[in-house]
Amino acid sequence: MLSEIDTRPFPTVPQDLNLAGHVLSRAASFEKPALTILHAERDETLTYAQLLRLTQGCATALLAQGLTPGDRILLRLGNTLAFPLLYLGAIWAGLVPVPTSAALTSPEITKLAALAQPKLIAAEPGIALPDHPAPLLAPELASWAALPEAPLHFGDPDREAYIVFTSGTSGTPMAVSHAHRAILARANMHQHWEGLTETDRLLHAGALNWTYTLGTGLLDPWTVGATALIPAAGTLPSALPALLDRSKATILAAAPGVYRQLLRAELPPLPHLRHGLCAGESLPPALREQWHARTGTDLHEALGMSECSTYLSGSPSRAAPRGTTGYAQPGRHIAILNDIGHPVPRGEPGELAVSTADPGLMRGYIGHPPPQGPWFRTGDAATMAADGAITHLGRKDDLLNAGGFRVSPAEIEAAFHDLPGLAACAATQVEPSPGTTILALFYESSCAIDETLLRQCAEKALARWKQPRHYQRLDALPRTGTGKLIRKGLAARYRRQE
Repeated sequence: MLSEIDTRPFPTVPQDLNLAGHVLSRAASFEKPALTILHAERDETLTYAQLLRLTQGCATALLAQGLTPGDRILLRLGNTLAFPLLYLGAIWAGLVPVPTSAALTSPEITKLAALAQPKLIAAEPGIALPDHPAPLLAPELASWAALPEAPLHFGDPDREAYIVFTSGTSGTPMAVSHAHRAILARANMHQHWEGLTETDRLLHAGALNWTYTLGTGLLDPWTVGATALIPAAGTLPSALPALLDRSKATILAAAPGVYRQLLRAELPPLPHLRHGLCAGESLPPALREQWHARTGTDLHEALGMSECSTYLSGSPSRAAPRGTTGYAQPGRHIAILNDIGHPVPRGEPGELAVSTADPGLMRGYIGHPPPQGPWFRTGDAATMAADGAITHLGRKDDLLNAGGFRVSPAEIEAAFHDLPGLAACAATQVEPSPGTTILALFYESSCAIDETLLRQCAEKALARWKQPRHYQRLDALPRTGTGKLIRKGLAARYRRQE
């Protein structure tokens, strides 16, 4: 049996579509909060009626700047109410928002602005601006509420709706152009990952510019009529337990690192929490089990990328088998391919690919031709079991060579996740002398861990040729602004042991 799963048909794509209009199509029927920004003391809330009205007023304000459909707007905003209003307001008017991390420096955002070429920059005080000639606009929510309602801009579902940037873990970030049709593919995950209904209160712990937060934390709750909960900018992980309790969140969405930090904190009883969602990097089985033992709720992982919405996941209705990411979501066409583009037999490793006909796939990278051929190769290595469950082995170019065998760094790292005192770890190859490479494990901890204990963990779980030969403590593993591991940055931290 080959590693290919085809559960089409894809969602029907209408001739005319507007992403913001689709997300807010039911907003007038809900009399409840759509979004709450959670602060330590006084929260900020928008009802569905306010969200719709302010989106329409924001669209009017943007068009009054002389912008025309298709023009791009660079967003330099934090975790504030202005972010979703400018994002949706731009799309409502047929404009193209370009969300970016508020943590980027001026040189960093200047490079991204050169790629996106915005006609306007929407910015809040205190956030670095690019060296770019586009005029600035400060958010003015009070004035937007008094402006006339802009008409919804319909058009070709394949036209540009928004731009996001890849995380840049392997080099320079790429500008990813997404179409309005992308929102239709997200319907697959409401049931088959998130388990999301209109009665839910979903708290997402990430920054609003992150695609994981933007989709799972905002667009999906509003599409189904749920309430989105977002911690205010500057909220520390240590404050999340109290926010979870006070907000009566029913679903928590975060990266694995956040769940690790929560498990080290004093978690109160969370009677309203139904389950957690995990994405951004691989979820170690031990972390999932520790969370369940502590809270009585499960964590459901999903795999996706900036170029495509999530397409593999476990869910409350079909939990992923231990050690796997889960299954292809219904309505997807995926495969695990060999080097010449053919599906490999189940059980053999290969490269994950998604159909180029998937509505959730990007239009393309700015400055590059759109994806060609039947498959978009994701760069993720994986295996598919006989029942279709998929095990993510990491990025294809991250696979390690140990004694002539290809080894997943995730498999090595999983051997250490139960070790007390170890907060996180990452496996890679280092070169102790020219022409000689060995496996190494870098780990985060408050103090050095006895190497004998580390070697015992490896010997217990890993074949001899998979066991690291070098162990090194770091104060923090190199990561992107959204928390993704920069594995290529580890070799530079290598310190030879005397």
